[in-house]
Amino acid sequence: MGEQRLSDVEQRALLAVWRLGEQAWGANVRDELAAVTGRRLTISAVYVTLVRLEKRGLAMSSFTEPENFQGGKAKRRFGITAEGVAALKESRAQLEQLWDGLDATAEWRG
Repeated sequence: MGEQRLSDVEQRALLAVWRLGEQAWGANVRDELAAVTGRRLTISAVYVTLVRLEKRGLAMSSFTEPENFQGGKAKRRFGITAEGVAALKESRAQLEQLWDGLDATAEWRG
């Protein structure tokens, strides 16, 4: 499929999906991102990102059975594909190359 460039939000969303595994539906992804990064996204921003990743073949989704109570709804569960894992690994490698040779403790000298 070739190289897949990921935005910062796409990287974080895919990582959250991967971390959450079977529990990766929209609200949990949003909560994981807020807990780990401190950045609170709207649920619509999370879903737009996840659907975009799915269209690119980096994520997949399926619906659970409806919850077992009156009015219970099915949840859309997301997962990461092999292509998504490869894209994340490539993004990580590129960032590590940029960090390589920098003294992270040094102050910026502009």
